[in-house]
This record gives sequence, structure tokens and C-alpha cells, in this order.
Amino acid sequence: MNIKSSQELVAEAEKKIETLSAKEAKILVDKKEITLIDVRDIRELWKEGTLENSIHIPRGMLEFWLDPQSSYYNSNKIKEVKKMVLFCALGFRSALATKSLVDMGFKNVAHVSGGFDALKNAGVKVINKDKK
Repeated sequence: MNIKSSQELVAEAEKKIETLSAKEAKILVDKKEITLIDVRDIRELWKEGTLENSIHIPRGMLEFWLDPQSSYYNSNKIKEVKKMVLFCALGFRSALATKSLVDMGFKNVAHVSGGFDALKNAGVKVINKDKK
């Protein structure tokens, strides 16, 4: 069986999407020009916290919550249409998720290389740590 590796899928996705460094994302966060979307699993948020003013949309529900034709559509998730910048723990899931949104027709989307840890290290404020 000849299947693509997850690394190959991420590499292919990164050729088709916009990738921001954590420092670039931090500047845009400070200017309030983007909406950060945390695609990590809820258990990761419980353990690590999340980033201030980010919106949590789990990777497994992203396409469904943002598709107006889906029975799972959640119009309250994205109120202001700013550039959506996705992040996960390290940047792999967010790359795949961003490509999926591009494939759906979203134009103003990107993801952060290095994910949550890189954003935290760039100075984006972490909130809700240890909240269960």
C-alpha cells in the first residue's frame, strides 16, 4: 500500500496556504487585525491554556462549524470577519486545517508556524491554564 505520510500532507498544504511566523502573528494580534483560531483538542486547552482573544474550534469540527449548509454550523463562532489565523500545538494540524478552509473557498486564512508554543514564546498572552 502506498499512502502519503502526514509530513507529506503538511508539506503539500504549506505550498498552498499562507504561513505566518509567530512574531508576524503577534504584531497582527496587537493591531487587532486577525482572529486567532485554536484548533487543538479541548484536553490540550485544559492542560496548556489558550491564547487571549482566540476562538476554540476543534480540528475535527472546523469544516462543519464554518459551513452554513452543515447541521453543525455555528454562526456565533466567527462574528467579525477578520483574517482567520489558525494554530495548533506545533503547526501541523493548523496547516492541514487552513488548507481545508482554502479548499472550502475561504480567502482570508493563514496558519502560524510553530503553533501555540511559538505564539506563547512570542509574547501572546496565555489564559485559562488549569481551568477544567
